[in-house]
Amino acid sequence: MTAPGRRSSTFSRLLRHGFTDPSAAERLLDSAELSGVRNDPVLLDALGATADPNLALLGLVRLLEAQPDRTARQAVLDTLIAAKPLRDRLLGVLGASAALGDHLARHAQDWQALVTYEAQDLHPGVEEFERGLAEATDPVSLRVAYRRCLLSIAARDVCGTTDVAQAAAELADLATATLRAALAIARAAAPEDAAQCRLSVIAMGKCGGHELNYVSDVDVIFVGETADGADEQKAIRAATRLASHMMRICSETTVEGSIWPVDANLRPEGRNGPLVRTLSSHLAYYQRWAKTWEFQALLKARPVAGDLELGEEYVAALEPLVWKAAERENFVPDVQRMRRRVVENIPASEVDRQLKLGPGGLRDVEFAVQLLQLVHGRGDTSLRSGTTLDALGALAAGGYVGRTDAAQLDAAYRFLRSMEHRIQLYRLRRTHLVPEDDNDLRRIGRSLGLRTDPVAELNREWRRHAAVVRRLHEKLFYRPLLDAAAQLAPGETRLSADAARERLVALGYADPAAALRHLEALASGVSRKAAIQRTLLPVLLGWFADSANPDAGLLNFRKVSDALGKTPWYLRLLRDEGAAAENLARVLSAGRLAPDLLMRAPEAVSLLGDGDGVAGGAGGLEPRERAHLEQEILAAVGRADGAQQAVTAARGVRRRELFRTAAMDIVGSYGTEASPVTADQGALVDLVGGAVSDLTAATLAGTLRAVVRDRWGDTLPTRFAVIGMGRFGGHELGYGSDADVLFVHEPREGADEQESARAANAVVSEMRRLLQIPSADPPLLIDADLRPEGKSGPLVRTLKSYEAYYRRWSLGWESQALLRAEPVAGDDELGRRFIDLIDPLRYPADGLGDDAVREIRRLKARMESERMPRGADPTLHTKLGRGGLSDVEWTVQLFQLRHGWRESGLRTTRTREALAAAHAVDLVSAENAAILDEAWVLATRVRNAVMLVRGRAGDTFPSDGRELAAVGRYLGYGPGHVGDMLDDYRRITRRARGVVEELFYGA
Repeated sequence: MTAPGRRSSTFSRLLRHGFTDPSAAERLLDSAELSGVRNDPVLLDALGATADPNLALLGLVRLLEAQPDRTARQAVLDTLIAAKPLRDRLLGVLGASAALGDHLARHAQDWQALVTYEAQDLHPGVEEFERGLAEATDPVSLRVAYRRCLLSIAARDVCGTTDVAQAAAELADLATATLRAALAIARAAAPEDAAQCRLSVIAMGKCGGHELNYVSDVDVIFVGETADGADEQKAIRAATRLASHMMRICSETTVEGSIWPVDANLRPEGRNGPLVRTLSSHLAYYQRWAKTWEFQALLKARPVAGDLELGEEYVAALEPLVWKAAERENFVPDVQRMRRRVVENIPASEVDRQLKLGPGGLRDVEFAVQLLQLVHGRGDTSLRSGTTLDALGALAAGGYVGRTDAAQLDAAYRFLRSMEHRIQLYRLRRTHLVPEDDNDLRRIGRSLGLRTDPVAELNREWRRHAAVVRRLHEKLFYRPLLDAAAQLAPGETRLSADAARERLVALGYADPAAALRHLEALASGVSRKAAIQRTLLPVLLGWFADSANPDAGLLNFRKVSDALGKTPWYLRLLRDEGAAAENLARVLSAGRLAPDLLMRAPEAVSLLGDGDGVAGGAGGLEPRERAHLEQEILAAVGRADGAQQAVTAARGVRRRELFRTAAMDIVGSYGTEASPVTADQGALVDLVGGAVSDLTAATLAGTLRAVVRDRWGDTLPTRFAVIGMGRFGGHELGYGSDADVLFVHEPREGADEQESARAANAVVSEMRRLLQIPSADPPLLIDADLRPEGKSGPLVRTLKSYEAYYRRWSLGWESQALLRAEPVAGDDELGRRFIDLIDPLRYPADGLGDDAVREIRRLKARMESERMPRGADPTLHTKLGRGGLSDVEWTVQLFQLRHGWRESGLRTTRTREALAAAHAVDLVSAENAAILDEAWVLATRVRNAVMLVRGRAGDTFPSDGRELAAVGRYLGYGPGHVGDMLDDYRRITRRARGVVEELFYGA
């Protein structure tokens, strides 16, 4: 008897053998069924070798309890102790699968299926499984026979007799035999239907690929034809009844449970299409309507049951279409977008536990392999395997994938599939989620041979393999392009030039020969620069391919690398900062403006990093505040020798900051791994407009300082101020906008008025000249046409002259234009006094009279009819078109003119701010305000996109297809969706025009 407080020796032994509940195990060992073997060390060692010794012991006791008599129980025990193969198999299964333990408890003689250990038993195929299912005549007996066969597969799997790939192939063969048996039962139940038709069952997915899980939907497609001259419609109806019955036999729950669901949703038109089609109907669908993913699915099509000759005809007819899928427009982006959509649809709570669909999961390997097969299988038939690991091996042998990458992916895929098998085997339930319970994780870890600390080791190995897959699954597609161009690794089979060109074309490169030349220039050689670029380029190629113009992205990267390749900080930036590399790829492939700005001073690439400012400028993409910009520009002006050198320095700062803003805009619109797409597009528009407006104001302030200092020293004989107008005054400048301004001056005390006027005019002329001198920096055009008397009036007026003009001659449109007036440079006090002067004009007391409102409406209508460019589509013109910028701005400005005198919130130069203020005082409903705001933001984004893509301003969508696609990509539309973009633009602006008709025209 054990002393109180002390553990029995059996308890300690059980702990050492891996039992997590030794007390329960002791009670089971003391049961009558185990009386003859409870102290047998062979049994205890065998139980300790299982995945879950407690579960194995419980299953064994239940099996013995289920035996019909003592003789049968003794036969089990005698065989168990004497025959090591049976012992390992039986206890291995009982320790890994509670569900199969339940089966053995219900069917006490099925343990004998594990006794035989002959050579043909090691790797059974379809014929052996058909013999195992031969006696099944109904759904219940089929389930029992299926589980009996499953026992032998699981036993070989957990004992290591077969590897994970062989186990998956056996499961697929068992599924094939089961489908055949189910179809035979369905035919026997409806012999008339069977006589009327030929029906072939095509396995798809993992069953078709010979790589099935323990519990998985079995994907199928049905093909039917007439038999013996029967009517086609009757034959298809008969085939549909047989197919439906076959599916129910496998899927429905009985007293013995179900086998697995048979899923026919991969058929043409999915669940909305007919269950059974003729071969000609299938062919017609795939020739005309099928999407890219449907051809990808057909990679695994394999006839498995029914009329196999008809099935082979089906595969032979569709095979040529499968291998032409990579020639479809937007093929690679379609496949990649489908993969992203799968990940996005995973519930947030499950992403980190998803073994199949999550990042670094099984689906990543499968998608990457299938993508490569479809691109290169056209010309290389050795790649046409439906089995993932076989296809991966063929890709490596052919040089389409690096051998090291393939080996790492193979190992990761095998580990992840083994985890998936063990998770499903426990309860025979369809799941791909890694459990959270430590007991479950311990069982899985031990079943995979991780015995020291199973939970920690399992998590570590899982995360390591998932990281390998995440790192390699896209690189797999791009890396061999480099090996083909760089002429490296003489012992390795490389991608041929033709194969590399095929792959580049599939990625969307219009000139694959030029792309290969760029890759060769970038990746060849033994320099540190070439080594770093070889590491980075596979990922960059993927990011370039995600744009509308990958050719330009690669060419621009070569130019930047040629300019900066020997600069230590540049190589360090690329190597160490993933965000910098992805930001650079987005910026270089998004259009012409940002790369043009960067090429003029490539060191600005440092801004794309983490904000440290490697090359002497402030790093990071957040726009800088106006005060900081002005301080930097004025300091540069102060150091310069002469006005021209000073303004050159100011324009250099402007170029760098324009690049910063453009890069921020592109990254915010495209999104990166580190920075998702900016959700609030209105905020992004405001940020860009404010940044460009502040930069323009700071540049004008620096230019004014340079001109005055160069000719007059510290003090100009007249006070001088620059007033921003239009989009400049409204903080809404785009990349290509001119600076609309007014110039105002006031002679200093004692100064001669004529001399002051000459000085002010000289300042304006010199500022305009210096800001437009041809150079590497973009010009800043100053437009003063909104001044009194327009182009006919003087460029500069005194404050008194403005006062006299506005008092006597001011027109309605001028009051409207002054709504946007705001001082931007020069004498602050003079600027404030100018604002005080114009406030009564732009916010007239008691608002506008009816005549003035009618005049504004008449002027707007005339502008719409006269100023629209000839041939322009009014539904797509962002400025003057229906529901465009002009419509929204004039509507908001009418509110300001009529109600600004009493509503202080309306006294702003900013359109969106004024619209929000109009809603706040109930001048416009929330719905209408939102409609106008959406249209204004969209039109502004289109204008910005056009400038970013084309490098020159425009008010309409580009006519060039690639440029139009690039605008669409900036606006969030994927490849092939420019039509959707134009439809959405027309829809949004049409709604806005309806609101304008109501609020502006009073319709």
